[in-house]
Amino acid sequence: MRRLRLRDVLASSQELAGLRDFLARGGVAALPTETFYALAADPTSESGVSRIFEIKGRDDGKALLVLFSSREQLEALGVAAHPDLVDGLFRLWPAPLTAVLPLRAPIAASRGSATLGVRMPAAPRVRELLDAVGPLTGTSANRSGEPPITDADEVARCLGAHLELLLDGGTTPGGAPSTIVDATVEPPRLLRSGAFAWTDRPD
Repeated sequence: MRRLRLRDVLASSQELAGLRDFLARGGVAALPTETFYALAADPTSESGVSRIFEIKGRDDGKALLVLFSSREQLEALGVAAHPDLVDGLFRLWPAPLTAVLPLRAPIAASRGSATLGVRMPAAPRVRELLDAVGPLTGTSANRSGEPPITDADEVARCLGAHLELLLDGGTTPGGAPSTIVDATVEPPRLLRSGAFAWTDRPD
């Protein structure tokens, strides 16, 4: 497993270019978020998404949430939500809030579903990385059934034998996972309480 400091990758155009190529070839990296470490792959890559299920040791088939950094990236993913709804979500993002939105067509990360859970992460360095390499999956970096991980050393210990790349951002805040809402219905419905205090819908 290769281990790089996230700040060093962000400071190097060469490392960013290498990371883009790695992800395009179906590679998977662990990266820090505003809650826990996540497993990041190109959400449109079938090989990358399938590799995540292998690393986690769970059955393939459950959709993976996707991290993004701009409205343009949402559009590139094929998100087909009403503009007013998206405007309301962008008044809340960036935040530990995952919204399930409709897609024009399924992608690898949605595992056949025409919906996708998406989040603009609150961690500035993660958004900077997404600006440079594009949207990435954001499922927790842990073996199935084990708790999520906040420490880079623990990621290396638990997943190092299975993982190709660790982007080390030190220790993440931990706490509650992201809040999840189903925004394909009106009003949006809370699916999982978490780090973002959801009342009932975007303003």
